Amino acid sequence: MNNLNRQFPLPQQLVIYDTTLRDGTQREGLSLSIEDKIRIAERLDRLGVHFIEGGWAGANPKDGEFFRRMQDHRLQQAELVVFCSTRRAGIRADQDPMLVPILAAQTRWITIFGKSWDLHVTEGLRTTLTENLAMIADTIAYLKSHDRQIIYDAEHWFDGYKQNPDYALETLKTAFDAGAEWFVLCDTNGGTLPEEIAEITVIVEQSLLQWSGKSSYPQIGIHTHNDAGLAVANALSAVRHGATMIQGTINGYGERCGNANLCTLIPNLQLKMGYQCITPEQLCQITEISRQVSEIVNLAPDDHAAFVGASAFAHKGGIHVSAVQRNPLTYEHINPEQVGNLRRIVISEQAGISNVISKVETFGICLRKEDAACRQILQKTKQLEQLGYQFESAEASFELLVREALGDRPQFFVISNFYVYCSSDSHRHDGIINSQATVKVVVNGEEQLTAAEGNGPVAALDLALRKALINFYPEIASFYLTDYKVRILNSESGTHATTRVLIEFSNSKRRWTTAGVSDNIIDASCKALGEGFEYGLLSAVRHSL
Repeated sequence: MNNLNRQFPLPQQLVIYDTTLRDGTQREGLSLSIEDKIRIAERLDRLGVHFIEGGWAGANPKDGEFFRRMQDHRLQQAELVVFCSTRRAGIRADQDPMLVPILAAQTRWITIFGKSWDLHVTEGLRTTLTENLAMIADTIAYLKSHDRQIIYDAEHWFDGYKQNPDYALETLKTAFDAGAEWFVLCDTNGGTLPEEIAEITVIVEQSLLQWSGKSSYPQIGIHTHNDAGLAVANALSAVRHGATMIQGTINGYGERCGNANLCTLIPNLQLKMGYQCITPEQLCQITEISRQVSEIVNLAPDDHAAFVGASAFAHKGGIHVSAVQRNPLTYEHINPEQVGNLRRIVISEQAGISNVISKVETFGICLRKEDAACRQILQKTKQLEQLGYQFESAEASFELLVREALGDRPQFFVISNFYVYCSSDSHRHDGIINSQATVKVVVNGEEQLTAAEGNGPVAALDLALRKALINFYPEIASFYLTDYKVRILNSESGTHATTRVLIEFSNSKRRWTTAGVSDNIIDASCKALGEGFEYGLLSAVRHSL
């Protein structure tokens, strides 16, 4: 392999290419409507990415309609890109109907992928190596003749180079001679190691310089997959050794194990390596966009994701909290505000007075170590966690506990009692068991008795409680459940075991989680539901002030 020493200075500006709308949608269980794709594209545009790959026009009706609709939604910063393969074997590009919708998408840039690995040419395309080169050249030249600019994705580049380096380089040289502007090296199977990425990227860089006869920086891109858990590391390695375009997806969505995660890549490139990807102000939006996209695609956010996860800057141990209070650098590698995230102090059985003081500050409450309330809160927390509560995952319930200890917990409503009934209809063949719930609540001294049906006891409880409260608190209409978790705490007790229920709510702007514990799963669920509505109302009141 060639020497890795660079011959000219590193460029500081990098190009970010987002493929969430195409490669990201290949994730199992992820599907986007046209409206979803438009919302994500507009949000990516505000983030400041340079290219947004919208999909393969013509491959399905949805992508074709998306590009048509986007002609009325002009992006302010990003270039919208349509994606396609090279023409089919044995037919000229100007006669291939596959390329008609690609031109009809009316994007200035087109990304074309071609085969770099001789195995894929002979086994996948079932054609000759010579014909594959003709397919690359003919497709790019045809699209260039229609005044398009070309990003060439060298599919399976690294595997192809390792198998047959001469042929792999010949495919890239063909794309270069045909007029492609960018040359993206794809680790399509996601199994290449960072040192291999580095060495092969340098070879490509030197080859492009030789072909062009120029000393200017060649336009090399990197597209990595995460099958070996190395997508981000491989992309960073490629940037160190010549790549200036980084392709990836928000939250690392993608087929199999996913693509390189732009929410991890961009902060590393910008804050750790000194490159310019987006503006510092736009970087502060990256946590927000990570969570917004997860909401749109209806997948739970990864709380432990680097930089943007809810736990990325969470501190649990008392010693850690004390140190962070004195100097955040003791346990934080960056300032969380740089990526739009927040420092969180976690309350648990390991908590100390420092945890309590720091945590209640996030609620807008100021306490001192000598305040009796501090020890009362800490003692109550540990008593409840001994019973099975878990406040590190249910911070909304903890805030309600704190405000109750301080006499500052509004009483929006009281659940007097509830009743749940489940029945099975022997005439039904879909296996659904109907559930009915009756709830009695007191609001402002007025008693309300309501009933509702649902496809399960918790759904019926949720609907009955909403029906009882909605006339008093219309805000509840915007609250919806995003996650429901059940944990059996002492399984050895069998059906008498204690159950912990965690319910996550959202109002499309923020998320909050509440907990309920009981030896009756319906009772635990009712407690968590009630506190979830209560906290949502408390938050709505605070934000309206």
